[in-house]
Amino acid sequence: MPEQPYEPEGAIAGTGMGGAMDLGASEAVTLEGTPGGPPGRGPAARPRSLWSDAWRDLRRNPVFLLSALVICFLALISLWPSLIAPGSPLSCDLARSQDGPAPGAPFGYDGQGCNVYTRTVHGARTSVTVGLCATLGVALLGSVLGGLAGYFGGIWDALLSRLTDIFFAIPVVLGGLVLLSMVTSTTVWPVVGFMVLLGWPQISRIARGSVITVKQNDYVQAARALGASDTRILLRHIAPNAVAPVIVVATIALGTYIALEATLSYLGVGLRPPSVSWGIDISAASPFIRNAPHALLWPSGALAVTVLAFIMLGDAVRDALDPKLR
Repeated sequence: MPEQPYEPEGAIAGTGMGGAMDLGASEAVTLEGTPGGPPGRGPAARPRSLWSDAWRDLRRNPVFLLSALVICFLALISLWPSLIAPGSPLSCDLARSQDGPAPGAPFGYDGQGCNVYTRTVHGARTSVTVGLCATLGVALLGSVLGGLAGYFGGIWDALLSRLTDIFFAIPVVLGGLVLLSMVTSTTVWPVVGFMVLLGWPQISRIARGSVITVKQNDYVQAARALGASDTRILLRHIAPNAVAPVIVVATIALGTYIALEATLSYLGVGLRPPSVSWGIDISAASPFIRNAPHALLWPSGALAVTVLAFIMLGDAVRDALDPKLR
């Protein structure tokens, strides 16, 4: 029986992302289909990586497929809302205030006589933009700070831990009321900046713990013994194998940031008119809930479906990337 190649403990076989693969295991392949190997398996092939296994599981997960379909639809109408909702969301007619569904306005009209359908479709662009930009900023800042603190340790790790404790002590909504009330801009960037400012500590702790776990593996120690620089170790060996928890948390957090933007806009400190946002529409429709419940129902429903889709996507990604569930 041919002898199977040895792989160091902790390495992700076949990842091609650093680890043992950079130390000579890149030549290791399965011996199935070779003379003396198990029959009927075909030619020799590399073992599947963590990411290929995760993608295979995701394609078979109906929760992932459903949530991905919803998110793709949201991305499409965010980029080209006029495809399904022609007309301006700022075009209103007070003569139609609180009217029900009509041709060209299947969702009816709100208290200002604006087309609820058009505003709901155009509001997706704002929500998706805020959620995506905030998630990217939080993931980048938190991963860099947490990864460096976890790798180097010492005083930098202690300082980061105390700093994150301070930020965790700040209530998010209260912080938004205080900070954003001083901003007069009607763009999305002050809201995105606020979310990044208060959101990075969670990602930093996840990244720090993941890096501490990965850097203790044998292939990292071997790379250090061979004289690899800290930059190469971080980028080639640690980052690819420590990024999975960050991706999972960031995916779930994206839906949370969309809900947070709607909450702040509802309270009047997030986005402000003439911006189009689900939170603004929900706030404007609240006084007319008895006479025109449709003006509140549709933006609220769109917000709930969007947040649920991202949370379901994050749960599916977590299940696919968690080796304990295999």
